[in-house]
Amino acid sequence: MRTDSSPGTLPAREHLPAADAGTPVLDVVIPVYNEEKDLQPCVRRLHEHLTRTFPYAFRVTVADNASTDTTPLVAARLAAEIPEVRSVRLEQKGRGRALRTVWSASDAPVLAYMDVDLSTDLNALLPLVAPLISGHSDLAIGSRLARTSRVVRGPKREFISRAYNLILRGSLQARFSDAQCGFKAIRRDVAQVLLPLVEDTGWFFDTEMLVLAERAGLRIHEVPVDWVDDPDSTVHIVRTATDDLKGVWRVGKALTTGSLPLDRLTRPFGDDPRDRELTDVPRGLARQLVGFCVVGVLSTLFYLLLYSLFRQFCGSQLANALALLVSAVANTAANRRLTFGVRGRGGAVRHQAQGLVVFGIGLALTSGSLAALNAATHSPAHSTELAVLIAANLAATVLRFLLFRAWVFPERRESLSTPVATTHTPYVPAHRTTAPYVPADRAPAPYAPLPQRPVAPPQPCRTTQFRADEAADGNWSGVTDATTRSQPVRPHDTDPGDAR
Repeated sequence: MRTDSSPGTLPAREHLPAADAGTPVLDVVIPVYNEEKDLQPCVRRLHEHLTRTFPYAFRVTVADNASTDTTPLVAARLAAEIPEVRSVRLEQKGRGRALRTVWSASDAPVLAYMDVDLSTDLNALLPLVAPLISGHSDLAIGSRLARTSRVVRGPKREFISRAYNLILRGSLQARFSDAQCGFKAIRRDVAQVLLPLVEDTGWFFDTEMLVLAERAGLRIHEVPVDWVDDPDSTVHIVRTATDDLKGVWRVGKALTTGSLPLDRLTRPFGDDPRDRELTDVPRGLARQLVGFCVVGVLSTLFYLLLYSLFRQFCGSQLANALALLVSAVANTAANRRLTFGVRGRGGAVRHQAQGLVVFGIGLALTSGSLAALNAATHSPAHSTELAVLIAANLAATVLRFLLFRAWVFPERRESLSTPVATTHTPYVPAHRTTAPYVPADRAPAPYAPLPQRPVAPPQPCRTTQFRADEAADGNWSGVTDATTRSQPVRPHDTDPGDAR
């Protein structure tokens, strides 16, 4: 991935480093609001499944969203009885707020969440987090709309879900299939950089997180799930749909204006295998040629449409100049993003200026062709003009590609030999005593696998208080098997108008 902006702050993806046996590899968050009846069987069922099938240390965190029933007491009792369970109490509602608070404070390298009703079959949990543990992917989501998914739910919810995902595809160009399935996971290093960009604190939190991750070029892994609808779900469909549509408008506007700093989410140059230089093979030439041809065909059609429109009220030379100018600006912008993979606003003005120089060369070719045609024929037919312009544009297109590749968007060769500086510190537990992880192709010894999860004896529960700034900094030291009270970690989380 190429960018003219600042280098990304995410490291290259690697397999998670080995950790001490007591350090959880996975932290599963269950956000709840007034779930006193379903919480205990849900947590016990999840804990039993993880104990039986998950090969690494884990933690289950119950995130209570200001419940008004006995949910906090049930969560505290579960945390006291089960060593791998912890409860966190928030004084404000909002699923997104709960996930951001707990994920920001967790020390586990893989973070996940699922709905309390456990509508998703738990056998999909290990396939969900495995690509994150291995370093293959950045996020993982369960999908109820994949071809191999098996879903049991009513036609009303099926229609709403499919309609919403069609809206996302049409408005935000989303390529993931299911935004609202309550079954997702993310790597902690990605969450630390991505979550500050997500504004929503309610149900749209998932969609916004996925759209930003996808636009930044992060890899999202999808897992087909078996899913059975909960008929007793307390989700308010109309209000949730309205809030989601407002969120779609807000995110779409931010992406259009370029106000989101997505460059901070990019991986270092060279992490993408397509960025690697091969002997006697121009880097990315085939991909660039395909992209340039597609953009060129669309630009030519756009140019011919504009020329035919301008030709109705002005001469051929002026119509050609105006049509070529407008199409050249669009062509440069499209090639900048789609063909040469340049993201962000950095250098956009310079690229357009250089594109106008290339436009001048194309104008000279096409204008010269028209002048030659007019000199040879006094009154050429309109179809003859179009044929001459097509031939001239083909020659100009070849020249434009060469100039774009060599001058406007040149390859940054220094990026291949100069390591990208990054301020990110890889996850290493504070109590770890083993040597840091080294990639297998650089280390003489084979990669050490993640540790097996030990079966710890039950221990008495301790209740520990900590401040919100400690949660945001990930300072959970000393908080073991505890019921904690957490305050919002973002300034706008104190908005009393949010009723969710």
